[in-house]
Order: sequence, then C-alpha cells, then structure tokens
Amino acid sequence: MGRYKKAAEAILYEKEKQAEAQKAMAEATLYSRQQVADGELYAKQKEAEGLVGLAQAQGTYIRTLSGAMGGNYGALRDYLMINGGMYQEIAKINGEAVKGLQPKISIWTGANGGGDGGDGGAMKEVVGLYKMLPPLFNTVHEQTEMLPPTWIGKITESK
Repeated sequence: MGRYKKAAEAILYEKEKQAEAQKAMAEATLYSRQQVADGELYAKQKEAEGLVGLAQAQGTYIRTLSGAMGGNYGALRDYLMINGGMYQEIAKINGEAVKGLQPKISIWTGANGGGDGGDGGAMKEVVGLYKMLPPLFNTVHEQTEMLPPTWIGKITESK
C-alpha cells in the first residue's frame, strides 16, 4: 500500500504544480490585459484633454475675432466662411455638378434692355416683361422640351 500512496502523492503533487502554473499564467494574462486597458484609458484621457484644449483655443480665437469685428455676427460668419475656403469648395462642387451636363445658356436683355431711351414708368416695365417672355419660353423649351400653355404665349422661331 505504501507504493500506491507514494504514487498518489506524486500525482497529487504534479496536479498541484500544474494548478499553480495555470494560476500564475492566468494572473500574468490578467496583468497584461490590465496594462493594455490602462494604456488605452490613458490614451483616451489624453485625447479628451486635447479636444478640450482645442475647443478652448477655438473659443478664444472666435471671441477675439468677434471683438475685432465689433460683435457683428454676420461679418464674423462671412470671415470664417471665406477663411475656411467654404466659398471655393461650393464653387468646386457646383462646377463638378455642371460638368458634363452641357447646358444651353440663353442671355436676353430683360425688362430694361430695350434701348428705347424714353421713360415710360410702370408701362415700360410691363412692356419689358412681355418682351422677355418669348426668349424665356425658348430657353425652357430648349432645355426641357416643355411648351408653354397656349393662353400664355407661343414660342417664336429665332433661327
């Protein structure tokens, strides 16, 4: 029986050592994960601090600009839009949107382009409006192939 007892003790001893090794490995893995998590937390905290600092600097910048412009919000907004290149970006987007469309562009003189030289007052404006309608109808027809209702007018041949 002594031999079985010694064999059992040896197996028990081996199992205890394996358990201790597994425990040590688990603790090492946990420590490693905690270090990674602490590093990520530190990085996030520093990122948040950077964002707060940036927001404070931008606030100071805007307050300074606003003060320089006498508190005029419209002037401040326009300056920020110009300085930020917003108008150039809008023009670029519009240019790309029109590229390839090959639109037909018609130019007419409008209500005041008759060159009649006299001052007709309100009637001159009405006459000018009626002179502008046929070219407008032509432009709409060229671009959309839609015809005006007959009670409004008709398209004149200008070719």
